Amino acid sequence: MKPTIALFIAYFLLNHSIGQPNARASKRQTQFNVQNNLAIMGYDPVAYFKQNKAIKGKKEFAVNAEGVLYYCSSAANKELLLKNYSAYEPQYGGWCAYAMGNSGEKVEIDPETFKIIEGKLYLFYNAFFNNTLKSWNKDETNLKKKADTNWKKFYN
Repeated sequence: MKPTIALFIAYFLLNHSIGQPNARASKRQTQFNVQNNLAIMGYDPVAYFKQNKAIKGKKEFAVNAEGVLYYCSSAANKELLLKNYSAYEPQYGGWCAYAMGNSGEKVEIDPETFKIIEGKLYLFYNAFFNNTLKSWNKDETNLKKKADTNWKKFYN
């Protein structure tokens, strides 16, 4: 089998699964913070953990994680994401953690405003003199519990 045919078949199987996997991908696409078919505005989810900073990903290191597209900044990060994407995905589908905990709303994020808590990535809104990470830090335990509960209303 030629490599291009094998790649096409692999792509088709990943993106056109029958039954439950396809339904899960569809739900992820509608509930996660995805804009122009891209999560985290193109930032590399692995970089938050490995480089401890927000780094823009590259299209050539794209990973489709059950219908949610991520860009990685390197081949090494892409390999890590492919092995276990759920370990690197942001909590609450990439929506603002503070807003999810405070009001149960899906609010946009600034991908450069983040916090890693117990090995999980949390993203926050930060614009117009409103850095919600500061508010989150004041009541993290309570807000996290509420956010966990509120997110289940959107995605379970």
